[in-house]
Amino acid sequence: MVGKDCVAIACDLRLGSQSLGVSNNFEKVFQYGHVFMGLTGLASDVLTVHENFRMKTNLYKMREEREIEPESMANLVSTSLYEKRFGPWFVGPIVAGINSKSGKPFVCAFDFIGCIDYAKDFVVSGTAADQLYGMCEGLYEPNLEPEDLFETISQALLNAADRDALSGWGAVVYVITKDKVTKRYLKSRQD
Repeated sequence: MVGKDCVAIACDLRLGSQSLGVSNNFEKVFQYGHVFMGLTGLASDVLTVHENFRMKTNLYKMREEREIEPESMANLVSTSLYEKRFGPWFVGPIVAGINSKSGKPFVCAFDFIGCIDYAKDFVVSGTAADQLYGMCEGLYEPNLEPEDLFETISQALLNAADRDALSGWGAVVYVITKDKVTKRYLKSRQD
């Protein structure tokens, strides 16, 4: 979710196999320099894709001698997913970050084969996507300050997870500004 000179990315902490809960501390948001990527989908593919992009962003940093920008990360994710289109990873990535040169917030989402969905306000992914769209459309306002953005994304995620039996079990929210990243955990229902 995009705010005024800030961006937030959040995920629930549930790891499950359909209705069977396995863990309540499975984070799905990963940091690559000053860019964040959220991954929903099959847990083994989430971890594989995370390690793959950790390697690719480290190689980028060595080759270019600078951190990867969110727009470049989006293109890297898109091409990497499209390379695997005949045997895709079952993940729904979201990229979020602040461009280090322009200071503009950036968010986008992808489908399984890398089609980019750019957005100026918010993107969602995962089992509760339908509920998240409704909550985000109802709560989102443009140009939110970081603290208001945290409250908005938190309420949207918690309320959407309450309406989806396969989501929840806590949440983590990252609020990213040009000079700092704030990470907060949220408690939610555990049933």
